[in-house]
Amino acid sequence: MITAADIPSPALSIVGRHNSGKTTLIENLISELVSRGYDVGSVKHHSHVGFDIDYPGKDSYRHRAAGASETVIAAPGQMARIKTLSGEVECNDIVRSMPGHDIVIVEGYRKSGLPTIEIMRSGNESDARVAEVFAEGARKGWPLGTDFTQFTRGAIPLSDQDKAHPKETPAPETPCAVQLHSRCGALVGNNEVEHFATQAPDYSDISNKLPTNQTIAVVTDIAAAIEAAALYGIPAFDLNDYAGIADFVAQHCVRPQISVVIQAGGESRRMGQSKATVPFNGRPLICRIIERLAPVANELIITTNEPDNLAFLDEWYPQLKIRLVRDAFNERGALPGIYTALSAAQHPYVAIVACDMVFASPSLVVAEALAMNEANSDAVIPVNKHGYEPFHAMYRAASCLPAVKLHLDKGEKKAQSFFEDVEVLEFPQSAVFEVEPMGGCFVNANTPEELRSLEDSLLNG
Repeated sequence: MITAADIPSPALSIVGRHNSGKTTLIENLISELVSRGYDVGSVKHHSHVGFDIDYPGKDSYRHRAAGASETVIAAPGQMARIKTLSGEVECNDIVRSMPGHDIVIVEGYRKSGLPTIEIMRSGNESDARVAEVFAEGARKGWPLGTDFTQFTRGAIPLSDQDKAHPKETPAPETPCAVQLHSRCGALVGNNEVEHFATQAPDYSDISNKLPTNQTIAVVTDIAAAIEAAALYGIPAFDLNDYAGIADFVAQHCVRPQISVVIQAGGESRRMGQSKATVPFNGRPLICRIIERLAPVANELIITTNEPDNLAFLDEWYPQLKIRLVRDAFNERGALPGIYTALSAAQHPYVAIVACDMVFASPSLVVAEALAMNEANSDAVIPVNKHGYEPFHAMYRAASCLPAVKLHLDKGEKKAQSFFEDVEVLEFPQSAVFEVEPMGGCFVNANTPEELRSLEDSLLNG
């Protein structure tokens, strides 16, 4: 049975220079998020080679000193693992080893590719210099991630084409409005790279510690950094605004609250009976789908036109508080089913999954929710060579429900009839395989023969 510990955790990195206040920010952010009921993991990047959480004389230290490559220290309520490694573990690998959290807060790992929150404190000299460069780059329209300090050292020469066709510097508005220039440089009328007036050679020590295109927010008390953030279109928070920062992280980074709706319908003509209650590995098929998806469901709903036949689920799974919801319309069809699901859900994100998808993926549900969160789309629909997969997809109830109702009023029944009226983010097959390398998420059973074949594949796999 899949558990919450099998579900990948989303992650966020807090970055800054030495003595910027990263640890203080993280400590207060974790406390604020935990007080709101979130499960938070954390990772600390130690920049120096070698550290110990164990000391000479301790038994576990003696184990490692004797040559053990991995030692686990276990006690009631706590466990620590010390493992000898060759080289440094990638941040993404560390996060992947920490499933089951609503969010993992990482200190450091600027180059990990994670979304980052940048902290700059006026009392820190390095932060003040970064803020100057950050603001100057924003004023000149250079994109986040540009190594601005390279321009002062002449390290990026102009090509013949650049000299022949100088480009003007765009006026910065938001990150999307900032145009990329050749080699990230801004060219001026004299065919020279424009320098920062504020820069000097000693700015080179911060060249790899500037905000990047992964920066999603800035925490600072420096006016120049606040100005730059505004020009780049990213939010800036006060150093002590822990509640505001937690609000932002909860909205944009924490695993979203999800209503999982399993569509059970009723009797299937091709199956010869209800798909929900057809035997699969000795139990009703619906039980397998419930157990696979429950770990990622903040609310679990089953839509059905035969609630009396599924009443046993309350006795079998009392801890899940499953809601059985009758179909809102008497007529059959994909679109009426989607309407019922969206109407019944109490959370803004709604995962709709068909009850005959034997390999329904909780990891895919989470990935779709995070993708919708990041893109601010109305729906995330997997797409492959067969087309859309609307019954293992994620929907934003507030925007999709009116669109579905509009098309139902027109007499339409197909699931994707309303897609043209909402912002759909297509989730490609490559992205599906990233979260489910074995695939098979969309395999469904329509006949007894197909169901038996799937059952055999599990028993013999």
